[in-house]
Amino acid sequence: RHLFMPSTSEYRYARYVEDWRARVERIGNEHYPDEARGRIYGALRMTVVIAADGALVRAVIDESSGSPVLDGAARHIVKLSAPYPPFPPEIARDTDQIEITRTWMFTNDQFAMRAGARAAQP
Repeated sequence: RHLFMPSTSEYRYARYVEDWRARVERIGNEHYPDEARGRIYGALRMTVVIAADGALVRAVIDESSGSPVLDGAARHIVKLSAPYPPFPPEIARDTDQIEITRTWMFTNDQFAMRAGARAAQP
């Protein structure tokens, strides 16, 4: 298992995680929650665990946004985005799972992620 941390992880992980982030952000913006658009803003911290075959193992909200709408949207987005691409051979040779923790930010009608230990409070 590899816990992805941007400051210490090797490039082979960084490329996979960056591609994952771009995919989830694209799908998240396509499926931005209508009930939040222009009305509910916030951020949450979620950890996503991906298996070597690209399957979603689990997604856990580590720090809630305080909004059931945004927390539910994050769960929905991560599930819609799965399955993810299988690990490339240079990762799969010694890694069964990658664990990625990101801050998920919902602002106005845009969704984005960033690395960080804590989610910004609305």
